[in-house]
Amino acid sequence: MEDKPSFSAADSDERGNMKKTIMLLVNPNSGKGVTSGKLGEIVYRLALAGYNVTTRFTEKGKVPELAKSNGGKYPLLACVGGDGTLSETVSGLMQLDPAKRPIVGYIPNGTANDMATTLALSSDVGEAVDTILYGETLPLDVGRFNGGYFAYIAAFGAFTSVSYNTSQQAKRTLGHFAYVISGIGELSAIKPRRTIVEYDDGVIDDSFIFGAVTNSTSVAGVVRLDKTDVDLSDGKFEVILIKNPLSIQELFEILSSISSQSYASDSIHLLKTSRVKFTFDEPVAWTRDGENGGEHTQIEITNCPRAIVIIKNRQQPLLPEALSWS
Repeated sequence: MEDKPSFSAADSDERGNMKKTIMLLVNPNSGKGVTSGKLGEIVYRLALAGYNVTTRFTEKGKVPELAKSNGGKYPLLACVGGDGTLSETVSGLMQLDPAKRPIVGYIPNGTANDMATTLALSSDVGEAVDTILYGETLPLDVGRFNGGYFAYIAAFGAFTSVSYNTSQQAKRTLGHFAYVISGIGELSAIKPRRTIVEYDDGVIDDSFIFGAVTNSTSVAGVVRLDKTDVDLSDGKFEVILIKNPLSIQELFEILSSISSQSYASDSIHLLKTSRVKFTFDEPVAWTRDGENGGEHTQIEITNCPRAIVIIKNRQQPLLPEALSWS
């Protein structure tokens, strides 16, 4: 295990006179939109803390290149947007030499904000900026997905197309409820997938209606994991596999198990692994950090341990006490 970082986001001076510079990557179209008032408060608070702020506006699909081309020039890079913006930021930074990757701050402005929930980040702009200034740094595992990357989840099956199939207008109008409505609409179309799952401790061959490889406590704003069981820096993913229910009783058992976060049902596998390979008998649609991940008959996912340093809320440690960086 690497040594605990001895720096904070606010006082890192390992890069000399770059100490007080920060780049903001802003996606103005995420969530309910980034207003001029919100952006003004963000810049004002950072400037008041002594930072020279460079702001770049961007849009979906263009974030990775901006992060890659600019990330090595700043000790601190903060993205403003939803989980998709954070995901694309991480994907861009993963293309840099590890020594050149900046510390990452996240000011959430999306709808589900799974990663913001996991990092205990506030949706209040002022509190989110304060976390960047005074929060704790956390080495974050990143997933490699057939050559690409994801920040917190890759998944297939039930509910996985909810995020990118739910209209932006519905997200803005209904918020998290939009995901729930869209998810219920998918239930009638669920098709179990015959799947061979190869992971660190063995092989599973069964039919599943849902599979997720995650490094997060929240999945699509619906499925949640106990935060004391999730270590974002351990080099391991949590893998959730849900079997096809053969009766209404089994379906209710599955839903009850997910709701209680117990995952004690015989219809659910909850695994920890550093790598996993999925093989299907036909192409299966995947989502990667809430975006369309394409259709695949085979997917290999590996954990890139402690690849990115990200800032989390100091007041709400995410790791079990024995592993806490506090």
